[in-house]
Amino acid sequence: MSTSIERVPRKLAAGLGTLIAWALYSSSAMAQTAPCSSPAWSSAAVYTAGNRVTHQSAAYEAKWWTQNENPATRSGEWDVWRKLQDCTGGANQPPTANAGPDRSVSPGAAVSLQGSGTDSDGSIASYRWTQTSGPTVTLNGATSATATFTAPQVTTSTSLTFRLTVTDNLGATGTDDVTVVVSTGNTGGGGKQVGSYFTQWGIYGRNYHVKNIETSGAASRLTFINYAFGNVYDDGRCNIITRAESGNGDGGDGYADYQKSYDAATSVDGVGDTWDQPLKGNFNQLKKLKARNPQIKLFISLGGWTWSKNFSRFSMTAAQRQTMASSCIDLYLKGNLPVADGAGGVGAAAGVFDGIDIDWEYPGGGGQPYNTVSPQDKANFTLLLAEFRRQLSALTAQTGRQYYLTIAAGAGADKIDNTEPGAYSQHLDWINLMTYDYHGGWEAQGPTNFQSNLYMDPNNPATGVVKTYATETTINKLLAAGVPASKLMVGIPYYGRGWTGVASGGTNGLYQPASGPARGTYEQGIEDYKVLAPRNAPKFYHPVTKQLWTYNGTEFWSFDDATVIATKAAYVKSLGLGGLFSWSLDGDDANATLTKEIAKVRN
Repeated sequence: MSTSIERVPRKLAAGLGTLIAWALYSSSAMAQTAPCSSPAWSSAAVYTAGNRVTHQSAAYEAKWWTQNENPATRSGEWDVWRKLQDCTGGANQPPTANAGPDRSVSPGAAVSLQGSGTDSDGSIASYRWTQTSGPTVTLNGATSATATFTAPQVTTSTSLTFRLTVTDNLGATGTDDVTVVVSTGNTGGGGKQVGSYFTQWGIYGRNYHVKNIETSGAASRLTFINYAFGNVYDDGRCNIITRAESGNGDGGDGYADYQKSYDAATSVDGVGDTWDQPLKGNFNQLKKLKARNPQIKLFISLGGWTWSKNFSRFSMTAAQRQTMASSCIDLYLKGNLPVADGAGGVGAAAGVFDGIDIDWEYPGGGGQPYNTVSPQDKANFTLLLAEFRRQLSALTAQTGRQYYLTIAAGAGADKIDNTEPGAYSQHLDWINLMTYDYHGGWEAQGPTNFQSNLYMDPNNPATGVVKTYATETTINKLLAAGVPASKLMVGIPYYGRGWTGVASGGTNGLYQPASGPARGTYEQGIEDYKVLAPRNAPKFYHPVTKQLWTYNGTEFWSFDDATVIATKAAYVKSLGLGGLFSWSLDGDDANATLTKEIAKVRN
């Protein structure tokens, strides 16, 4: 979806060693016998995480490796030992409650709340479910680990919250909450979708955070957000790593995804992260955003321009396709994140994402030179999507929650011809068409041209298949291939493509040679809408293509504004297409001008 990723050095927070040790302790502590029956501490013995001892009439548990560190003087929040209880007085540690992952269900669905409890120094005596928010429902089995209810019939998406309280055999209690969103599956506006991409790396140089989606007013207009990107690595599996990009498509940023701490001022809900919570970073902020805007569905987008290296290689066989789909679902939908920097763990990101967006750029070639490519990509792309859909349906059968599958697709006829749209579209909820980047700075000397024109201009100087690049051409080709109109999403760029050294040529710079790509903030030839819009360069609207361009005597820029988007929205509605989406939220201005305009497709 993007041709560049801004890279910045990562600085680890102070106290990293302590946090890692605490994570190791938390994840590896073993179930033990009653604390006061543990052996006496010995200064000569070696203890590892989870080992228990008694010392001076008290029970302790090791958080990490230790030797000759006295539990009586080295216990506390940041020390090696955790005091469990006084063995003479019988002090009791409270139990831990687990209400299960948040989920989404349909109106009228039978819902099962699956709870559990653990106690370090005793046993669980009782369970109790209570409802704390949302339309009141009747809970069956409210005093057992598993409670059931029938989701209310609602006309708009509604959130219900339930609290599980567990009590141990000595009377101590622990609690945990779970949110159930009753989703109508109806986006309003005749079922039109309005979406955009949030870039993982935008939190750095662009200083664009999830909270900006809320404060700009964009969140209330969106029905889905795609998180860019997740990566499939050289073992054919989804994973999250934190290491520098090598230039071979093997990068990752677990810090941005779920390890970065947000304070109260920068958090979506005004609540800062704590050092020991398992989910932080963009994932946690997106989860909070969705809680405040339950109409939003969140997708993990896999691949993109930079990380599509391994799709071809690992879609060759049924076993490879099964492994890829299973690993991606386990990581992102089941939320089983790698433990790193004190964050992650089993189920840490459960409930964040509602679906998967496959952004393979591109089956059959045309992407990065390091991508694997095969003549079998055309068929294997369809088979890969079928496997993802099969496993998502199986997960729905287990959880009662609907999961979505979409793709980002190249808009040119050359990209479409390398796939089987009529076949693969059967497995998808919709297709995000990259109806932009038709022309740009890679054509360094021009001629200047439009990057996201709705209609084709027969007089444009391009040759070959590139001459046909236009959104209408793409839509007509896919409709003819048998793709339902309602599954086709038209893409809107929140950026422009430009050239410099352009003479007027009697056309205000249109279709003229150039000396090179225009200067951009992050990359030559590309600039955000929020930067281009305030400039005083004269604007022109082409009568045939319906595309905007600006020309100041030397620089030519092609981009979408509210006027262009309104024309595209009318086109979408006239054909009954699925809606509009954009790349990407950080390119819009502080008032979400473009997002508010694309949302009018639902009016």
